[in-house]
Amino acid sequence: MAKMKAIEAAVRVLEKEGVTVAFGVPGAAINPLYAAMKDHGGIGHILARHVEGASHMAEGYTRAVAGNIGVCIGTSGPAGTDMITGLYSASADSIPILCITGQAPRSRLHKEDFQAVDIASIAKPVTKWATTVLEPAQVPRAFQQAFHLMRSGRPGPVLIDLPIDVQLAEIEFDIDTYEPLPAYKPAASRKQAEKAIEMLNESERPLLVSGGGVINADASELMVELAEILNVPVIPTLMGWGTIPDDHPLMVGMCGLQTSHRYGNANMLASDFVFGIGNRWANRHTGSVEVYTKGRKFIHVDIEPTQIGRVFAPDYGIVSDAKAALEQFVAVAKEWKAAGKLKCRKAWVAECQGRKNSVEYLRKTNFDNVPMKPQRVYQCMNRTLDRDTTYVSTIGLSQIAGAQFLHVYKPRNWINCGQAGPLGWTTPAALGVRVADPKRKIVALSGDYDFQFMIEELAVGAQFKLPYVHVLVNNSYLGLIRQAQRAFSIDYCVQLAFDNINMDEGEATRGYGVDHVKVVEGLGCKAIRVHRAEDFAPAMEQAEAWMAEHKTPVVIECILERVTNISMGAEIDNVVEFEDLATEKADAPSALALLD
Repeated sequence: MAKMKAIEAAVRVLEKEGVTVAFGVPGAAINPLYAAMKDHGGIGHILARHVEGASHMAEGYTRAVAGNIGVCIGTSGPAGTDMITGLYSASADSIPILCITGQAPRSRLHKEDFQAVDIASIAKPVTKWATTVLEPAQVPRAFQQAFHLMRSGRPGPVLIDLPIDVQLAEIEFDIDTYEPLPAYKPAASRKQAEKAIEMLNESERPLLVSGGGVINADASELMVELAEILNVPVIPTLMGWGTIPDDHPLMVGMCGLQTSHRYGNANMLASDFVFGIGNRWANRHTGSVEVYTKGRKFIHVDIEPTQIGRVFAPDYGIVSDAKAALEQFVAVAKEWKAAGKLKCRKAWVAECQGRKNSVEYLRKTNFDNVPMKPQRVYQCMNRTLDRDTTYVSTIGLSQIAGAQFLHVYKPRNWINCGQAGPLGWTTPAALGVRVADPKRKIVALSGDYDFQFMIEELAVGAQFKLPYVHVLVNNSYLGLIRQAQRAFSIDYCVQLAFDNINMDEGEATRGYGVDHVKVVEGLGCKAIRVHRAEDFAPAMEQAEAWMAEHKTPVVIECILERVTNISMGAEIDNVVEFEDLATEKADAPSALALLD
């Protein structure tokens, strides 16, 4: 067998497992890996400006394309701890990423050596596996096991920590006979599928809930096929948004406390049976279990056994990969339809469509205020952007309003970190999406605080020619936290506004604090500021021209009114509408039902 350094074997395993690019920041304890990658030449590298940013780039890379696994790299000590947030975000949303860290020599691990920290122990709660490899001969097998675990069962992240002397040790390894280990995925049985379809068929007003597991399994087409065979309406979760096109007649809205449609909540409340596939019953989708489950029966399909019954006990649970389950469900549903056994759902579908198509269930977006209301920005986005647009967003009123007003038509065209929601995620994630797909139209969406958290990563887009549009809605506030503080009758330490001494006295945005246009330009990118709705489309046209010319990110900053409360509540039957609702078609001209 061939002799090589352990870290050289690791790089060759990465190649065999399909890795073509990594995101990271070099450092003394991980330099052997960088030397091995340079010598190998087959794995590209994107240099992040912050190691947490590298982990979020890896997330965006994974989420963008089915089968991708993003890789992030950092040195010992704080590099690993910086990537914990990315590992947590990936773990929460079942996203496989591989985090590789350098480590002090084995002989110094318990001697408080410089930047020596037990990163494996720190990372264990937010990974499927976290290990410090102490034997050089185990390095290639540790990487093989990492990919096996990331692909098996519920996907998730792995951390491999490599002491520098382990990396440099020589081992014997035969890469020519190396094969990735087959992934394990539980699969629903025929009997389970028959029982599930039978239970659904007995109901009167059933719904399918399509979760992020359907996207992870690359099974969106099967989900749509099942819905069409059964003629049963679909409610996607936020993480499952795009599994069925927004304008499909069986897509009847999203349900939830925040990222929801009024008609989606109404359709859920009118149902008597819910068939959830690849979803977690997350609290922002359900609200209280009592309200969400009252008067309904439930089936829950999930790849992870411990998810069944975690939030509430379903009437029937199936442990299965979403794609494997949907294949069985479709087969049974086809047979039942051919045999004339499926109930007619025309009246129920028409009832749900009626809510979706009624002005009564729409929120107003056509505000003419200056500074702009956020609702008008999303109306402008709907009018300007096409159905192939991929949105990237993380958290805050910007994301919540985006989910209420934007339209998504394809899986992986809404890329969002769901459970963790770390501020700063959007910019590096969008860059990861661009690396994964050099051609798609990418529009990131941030509030000003999310944007400021990891703004330095825009320099990565400039350096590596990674163009995308970043819509920045700026109200100079921690808007979501300010709105939450209403319950405490305070507005405390959430203002980002100050008089920027570098702006002219009469400049409209002087009191908004940070001059994002100047900062963005200082990072090597382009930016344009929009004050009025009629200027948004020209700004987008200019952004497209700049991206074509310079191949860098372009930021469109939309100046908003300082305070806007976005619809949300404590229960799906009690969402508070702070702004005007639509009373006529002209109030919501870019709503799905009214698009011309």
